[in-house]
Amino acid sequence: MNIVVCVKYVPDATADRQFESDNTVDRVGVDGLLSELDEYAVEQALQIKEKADGDDITVTALCVGPEKAVDAVRKALQMGADQGVHVLDDAIAGSDYVATSLVLAKAIEKLGAEKQVDLVVCGMASTDASGSVVPAMLAERLGLPQVTFASVIETQGDQVRIKRDGDTATEVIGGTMPLVLSVTDQTGEARYPSFKGIMAAKKKPMETLSLSDLGVEADQVGLSVAWTEVEDTTARPPRTAGEIVTDEDGSGATALTEFLASKKFI
Repeated sequence: MNIVVCVKYVPDATADRQFESDNTVDRVGVDGLLSELDEYAVEQALQIKEKADGDDITVTALCVGPEKAVDAVRKALQMGADQGVHVLDDAIAGSDYVATSLVLAKAIEKLGAEKQVDLVVCGMASTDASGSVVPAMLAERLGLPQVTFASVIETQGDQVRIKRDGDTATEVIGGTMPLVLSVTDQTGEARYPSFKGIMAAKKKPMETLSLSDLGVEADQVGLSVAWTEVEDTTARPPRTAGEIVTDEDGSGATALTEFLASKKFI
């Protein structure tokens, strides 16, 4: 079995995040890391391999992003993935979901040419954009069925069964591999890389691919062909001191109510 996990390198939420002059997110000049929601995808892929107890199962971490995005692949390798693929090309900068799904699909097809890809695993969304649409786009581009937003995953042979939790009910959905699977943060805590895993990751194969390697033209990706555009951004205003309401004369409750009402909280 060949499992590909799509992982994303995102700006650290605790860092001082900035926008580029073209209003795209700065992914080079800020510290980044593997998207937390993608860690659950890596974890589930590893669990599928471990439960099958088969040495013939390969877990590949696939990432599209700038040079520093290789850190996201390394984290997946440290967790236990067998090999990594990093798609690196300056022309990709500014790509939207449509172009990103194209590059990912072409990379998966290239991997599948060597050994059939049975399962493509994604997180439910990325922690920076929260679009939740790439798994469905991948399924369409690859011509595969999709089972998405899984909170519980069970596999037996080439069968996959998931539970999807909705607002009013839980659905049980089944599919036959090959397919695209996305998992939520309710699937269980992702493992933390051990020292042994960190050291072992240094010896695992890592491949870097360009757009030309995938047969994708530069004019198919990037900001110039994006379906959406951010026209303007406004910096977050600096924090100011809050208003202190004293309740010496019993008017505190009234003042609090008026404040909440002015902010349309009530």
